[in-house]
Amino acid sequence: MPIDTTHNRYDRVTIAMHWVTAGLVPLLWIFGETADLFPRGPWRTGIWSLHVTLGFALALVLVARILWRAGPGRSLPPVDNGALHLLAKVTHYLLYVLLAAVIGLGIANAFVRGYNLFGLWALPRIGDSSLRRPIQGWHELTANAIMVVALAHAGAALAHHYFWKDGVLRRMMSARGG
Repeated sequence: MPIDTTHNRYDRVTIAMHWVTAGLVPLLWIFGETADLFPRGPWRTGIWSLHVTLGFALALVLVARILWRAGPGRSLPPVDNGALHLLAKVTHYLLYVLLAAVIGLGIANAFVRGYNLFGLWALPRIGDSSLRRPIQGWHELTANAIMVVALAHAGAALAHHYFWKDGVLRRMMSARGG
């Protein structure tokens, strides 16, 4: 059954932060997967610098999302109160936990390595360099897990939109008038 999307949309801030996150996550994953394909030099350094910088931006967005969601962000009633609602809740919380984990591991990785960002600013090298490989491994594993869960999340949104036609995807589209 379609839901009323006129009054049943998320607020502009929630929508904006959702789509910024949805854009940053795959972009960061692509940078992380492809940066080392470039020969050592300015291109590789630039891509890694962009990856680290956008990772810090994602950290700020995640903190803002959590604070907004806990405070003035619009909460909407579930479309389904059964197993699908439970699965949606678990998926959303799993995405938040994975995002927090990948960001924390990424920040730890950046400081254990001591990145030089765009040749303009250097992150200090902090911690035991023997932690580089394990932290990087966990960071990569968590990033891959996010991509799997995020693709499932996107697939579910598309299923709601095209098969069930219940208006769930429109809730996260442009909020008109509020």
